[in-house]
Amino acid sequence: MSENTGALAGIRVIEFGQLIAGPFCGQLLGDMGADVVKIEPPGAGDPMRTWGNGDHKLWWDVIARNKRSVSLNLRVPEGQDLACQLLAQADIMIENFKPGTIEKWGLGPEALHEINPRLIVVRMSGYGQTGPYATRAGYGGIGEAMGGWRAIVGDPDRPPSRMGVSIGDTLAATYGCMGALAALHARAVSGKGQVVDSALYEAVLQVMESVLPEYDAMGLVRQRSGSILPGIAPSNVYPCKDGEYMIGGNGDTVFARLAEAMGRPELASDLRYATHVARGERQQELDALIADWTRTMTVDQLEALMIAHSVPAGRVYTGKEMLADPHFAARGAIAEVPHPVLGNVRMQAPMPKLSATPSAIRRAAPRVPGEHNAEVLGEELGLDANALAELAARGVL
Repeated sequence: MSENTGALAGIRVIEFGQLIAGPFCGQLLGDMGADVVKIEPPGAGDPMRTWGNGDHKLWWDVIARNKRSVSLNLRVPEGQDLACQLLAQADIMIENFKPGTIEKWGLGPEALHEINPRLIVVRMSGYGQTGPYATRAGYGGIGEAMGGWRAIVGDPDRPPSRMGVSIGDTLAATYGCMGALAALHARAVSGKGQVVDSALYEAVLQVMESVLPEYDAMGLVRQRSGSILPGIAPSNVYPCKDGEYMIGGNGDTVFARLAEAMGRPELASDLRYATHVARGERQQELDALIADWTRTMTVDQLEALMIAHSVPAGRVYTGKEMLADPHFAARGAIAEVPHPVLGNVRMQAPMPKLSATPSAIRRAAPRVPGEHNAEVLGEELGLDANALAELAARGVL
């Protein structure tokens, strides 16, 4: 679909992951130019092929873009041998099985570093590769709970809520990707690969801001607070005549501009609201005051005021608004990718943007498991058509 000018062009990744964490890490590396060979079990392939909403499961088209699919049964010796041959030529391996699983298959880091000392092994799991919980089963939601996320999400009078996306998995994958990039740099100096250990609960813990030290130092336990962040005010979604609008006016100078937009500049010098601490102490009172004002306007009218007064604010978008927004289009935030049934499908484009080595979607997600068996195993490992057919007949491919 496009020439590979990505920063990771020439880097070979073998992805053994399934579901979300491993494949999302592979997606990130692939978007940046890496050649990602995805290993799927013969037959149905990665369960992600059937995940998502609607008649066409399009999550796969996002998470498997820029990848080639090889079907390989890792539970049999012949499959393990072929995997070793691929890994002998690779730069990065991704896996998100329960700790100890790849060791059973002869694909643990120690064994792999004997055949390829430069290999970087990215391992994602619920609790990490060590510690008393290492061998427990763990999904992203469990990591969100243990890492502290679930306890503070939702309304205070209801049980913990979840975010509408699999944030625990994607955080672990993102940290796994960061670790892989750091390991590539270290390898350029040492010539040796290493293991990147990304635990779901620890990835969530990394973004929990001051929740942990607040408890350690002062015994404070942050509670669920609905649509606000306690003590950060005003910062909320406010009602309008025809919808809702997000305003972030919590900085002192920003609040002064918001007060000016409201026609009430005196609020910025009112001791009840003049400082960050004071506004946080009167958060509900201040939100009610602002909501009474925003209800008198349409979203368009409110937005015009916020832009005129340089107050950080924005509409609450769904996919419909994203696809229609001129800024998304001007920035190239939306990519159009061919689909065999739907023609073209628009999805989020790669980011961040690199000026000299831009990321891109170079190939659509593989339609069937093993779509690139001949291309990868044939051309790169030297297996001819008869050998491939024989391996497929025996359930290896």
